[in-house]
Amino acid sequence: MTTRQRSQQAQQHRMKRMREEGKPGVNIAAEARRNAVVDCGWGRLIFANTFDSNEGLANALRAERPDRRDIAFYVPEPQVALAQAPQEIFLDPSLTYRLDFTTYRPARRRRQGFSIRRLTTQKDAEAVNLIYSERKMVPVAPEFFWANRDARTLTVLVAEDVETGQILGSVMGVDHARAFDDPQHGSSLWCLAVSPRAPHAGIGESLVRRLAEQFQARGAAFMDLSVLHDNEQAIALYEKLGFRRVPVYAIKRKNQINEKLFTGSTGDEGLNPYAAIIVNEARRRGIGVEIFDAGAGLFRLSYGGRSVRCREALSEFTSAVAMSICDDKRLTHRVVEAAGVSVPEQITAEKEAEWENFLERHGSVVVKPARGEQGNAVAVGLTTPDEVADAIEAARKVSNEVVVEQFFEGQDLRLIVIDYRVVATAVRKPAQVVGDGLTTVRALIETQSRRRSAATGGESRIPIDAETSRCLALSGLALDDVPEQGRKINVRKTANLHTGGTIEDVTAETHPRLIDAAIRAARAIDIPVTGIDLMVRSPRSPDYVFIEANERPGLANHEPQPTAERFIDLLFPLSIPAAARETGWRFEA
Repeated sequence: MTTRQRSQQAQQHRMKRMREEGKPGVNIAAEARRNAVVDCGWGRLIFANTFDSNEGLANALRAERPDRRDIAFYVPEPQVALAQAPQEIFLDPSLTYRLDFTTYRPARRRRQGFSIRRLTTQKDAEAVNLIYSERKMVPVAPEFFWANRDARTLTVLVAEDVETGQILGSVMGVDHARAFDDPQHGSSLWCLAVSPRAPHAGIGESLVRRLAEQFQARGAAFMDLSVLHDNEQAIALYEKLGFRRVPVYAIKRKNQINEKLFTGSTGDEGLNPYAAIIVNEARRRGIGVEIFDAGAGLFRLSYGGRSVRCREALSEFTSAVAMSICDDKRLTHRVVEAAGVSVPEQITAEKEAEWENFLERHGSVVVKPARGEQGNAVAVGLTTPDEVADAIEAARKVSNEVVVEQFFEGQDLRLIVIDYRVVATAVRKPAQVVGDGLTTVRALIETQSRRRSAATGGESRIPIDAETSRCLALSGLALDDVPEQGRKINVRKTANLHTGGTIEDVTAETHPRLIDAAIRAARAIDIPVTGIDLMVRSPRSPDYVFIEANERPGLANHEPQPTAERFIDLLFPLSIPAAARETGWRFEA
């Protein structure tokens, strides 16, 4: 008998002994299918407990396709499996939780405002992929979802807004009995994802419960899941639902998708999403990265003979003059107006009589600091002298000079202009919560704020302040009131993402006149990278007024549009692959 044969025989004896001892995850009996693998679209789920040898398991992971994320689950001897290919595979730093269906109890009351159903259409699949993109998850080819929509090994559920039909979240489940004739009748949950733009609370919980109840109805004994050890928010949800830790392990292949899980500290853990998206694109192209201050988003990029310092999307290519124009909203207003861009009427809030007359003429106004960012102390839709006076006082805490501006009813449109081309456009919507008849407005805001924060690396939160209270008062509510089921409540007037606003990509449908206005404004300021804010009736119509220009736009907010790619193209044009340079990515207004 050869050494290899003796090793395989020993492995078989060990697995038999572990099966007899009933160790968690090692649930294979003689009749179970061997070498079981399930294609989940984002990668393959490899049931390690069905493999007779660790060598075979390692070889299965080696067969991972590019841009996929295979997972070997229920690994009975992870230390031995890793020894087969230590340079290629690693122990996943995740925890396994199990829901025992003998003790699980369904929720007493179903959440309202959304429904849970199976994925059934190509449109559903595309919506799920958008959520995966928002959550930095591996996308799935829509045709895969479509081809597997009736399969019973895989179950994909979606949460759908009952009013708008928008897909708000998704979860995938695997039936182990169908996957590998599991004699213990297990099941598992994968890819739970909720859109950061979802207005309802309890979507993730409802998806988990519905999947559990479907598997329970099929006769499954339990449902397992794998969650990163530091995902405290998800772990809290699972433990609330009755999941308990079990000693089950997973291994993965070392690839670019998993890189952060096996390389340890890279020095950029403190980068916010707006800096990280640029750093990651630079590294992907082989551009050198030197991080000076992760918290401030300061780094240097080097390629060939060129070196460029950046703070997020602000680089040395933006002049101090351009920055000073963007910094002063009154100056920005005058510069773009001279270039033929439509602007709202505006005055400085110096004399009470002047702004009172201005309010009387326009009926509704906006108050904002002349200098400031991230929506701080901006009040929108003010209609009474008392509201304006309070808003001016709040704005003066941010800037000594305050602007009062004509209010333009419409949607807030952000256009990303790089190298004087529009790369992405998106409608920004103010923070909103939806009542459930049980929860106070304050608790609804806190739930939505946690979701926004988790989706943006802590960059987006809904503040509970005087402006929030003012917006609630317009709806006849206070923070401790319990709004009725299904009632939508705007808790902010401004659509700034840092105050909890959400974003909807409209790049493919933006009117050419709006694109032209953004490019005109950028050229007038002479700024190569900027976020131009317009108020529009609709992104598909030509009517607009210019609001402001941002010298450091958040490129990460516009994924999957290629904002980071175009930013690096601007800084290092020679890093663009030759084929792409010849084809050209730019489009003219």
